[in-house]
Amino acid sequence: MHQEGGCQCGALRISVAPGPSSLYVCHCTECQKQSASAFGISLAVPREVLTVTKGEPKSWTRLTDSGRRLRCLFCPTCGSRVWHEPAENPQSARIKGGALDSPPDLSDAIHIWTKSQLAGIEIPASARQFPGEPD
Repeated sequence: MHQEGGCQCGALRISVAPGPSSLYVCHCTECQKQSASAFGISLAVPREVLTVTKGEPKSWTRLTDSGRRLRCLFCPTCGSRVWHEPAENPQSARIKGGALDSPPDLSDAIHIWTKSQLAGIEIPASARQFPGEPD
């Protein structure tokens, strides 16, 4: 399914062509900080299906809880994080769920870093869950 999205102010826009994807709800403490919420939502896609259609993102790289490096791309005007790229796998992109114009359906999302989930968050019993980073 073709999707569009972008940052909060509209200066950075993306287009996502149809292709394989996986939807993750990440409960790690870094995603909690980045989203200023209980978890982060990421749509994992091949990097080749993601196109910047307006603006030019800025980036910075950080270490993840699993010890890997993650390149974070955001709008230079409003600071909204739009996607991530694992430094060890630049052919992959993780689009932030809130950056998509049509919100993702979390019914079949994979929940990761559940060992850090906040109290009171209920994960559906049928959801695939991992206490940390899945292989």
